[in-house]
Amino acid sequence: MSPLVQPEIIFTHESDLDGFVSGCLLQRLAKILYRADVPVEPLSSSPWSNLKRFPKNAWVCDLSFDPKVDREGWTIVDHHMTDHQATSAKVIHDLNQSAAKLCYNLLKENNAGNESLDRLVELTNIADLYLCEHPDFDLASDYARLVKTYHFRPLYRLIGQDIESLVDHPLLELMKLKRQVEDPIGLNWSKDQVKEITPEVGYVATAIGDTNYIVHQLLELPNQSYKALITFFKKPSGPVTASIRSQNGEALEIAKRLQGGGHPNASGTTLPRSVTTFEGAVAYLKQVLMPPKVNETDLGTGTEALFDSAGF
Repeated sequence: MSPLVQPEIIFTHESDLDGFVSGCLLQRLAKILYRADVPVEPLSSSPWSNLKRFPKNAWVCDLSFDPKVDREGWTIVDHHMTDHQATSAKVIHDLNQSAAKLCYNLLKENNAGNESLDRLVELTNIADLYLCEHPDFDLASDYARLVKTYHFRPLYRLIGQDIESLVDHPLLELMKLKRQVEDPIGLNWSKDQVKEITPEVGYVATAIGDTNYIVHQLLELPNQSYKALITFFKKPSGPVTASIRSQNGEALEIAKRLQGGGHPNASGTTLPRSVTTFEGAVAYLKQVLMPPKVNETDLGTGTEALFDSAGF
């Protein structure tokens, strides 16, 4: 494999365990290769249109490969679906592995693996690929909830570059308790909070609990008719983001229509800044996703309509 160009910065996905772990692993790799403390910058999904400056050299992980970052001096490590073929950037891509696992492979090529990282990356892979049949899925979900609960920057401040300290961290006991108590309550509440966006897409309001768990359980209900379910998130000063889940690949197609991306059954997007509320988000999605109604009285029928439109 050709050598990686030394980065000025490492961009990663801010809102999940895979982004956190992969970003920290690449930071360690940069220190091994270049003896440099390269900063890690967490970004939301679909971030490139709002990026103020594109550095000459950068590494990117767990963010869908976009033509805007197909640049000389850039390395992309990712596992999301993409239609773009790289022409300038170096791309390390595998749909069947988490970004953390791909980054850890790079680290192990430089003899920098250890048992704690083995375990952390394994759990990250289980959680991010949503391998719900795996015997460690509940534990992996607790690790994922840790990042969702405390967020990227505070958690990074807490552990610094000692990413191994996440393994068996005392806060995981709290995540386990939240899973056992909050998730059933949240699921029971959200069952009655599903609203139609289109006949095939529903919006799920959530109040408490792991959103991914709740939506996954709702999709499996026998009386559930929607092919995809959407939830919304919003930071106090940020835009509304949409998370889309499905079971048969519909999520990614919906995300693409909304200028987003991700995996076939787990995708997302950031909505326009003009959308500031969840009610506004539902209205916006109805406008974008609902197929236009054809007024048959305007079109007429058969040859009669053709002759009328031609002025005969």
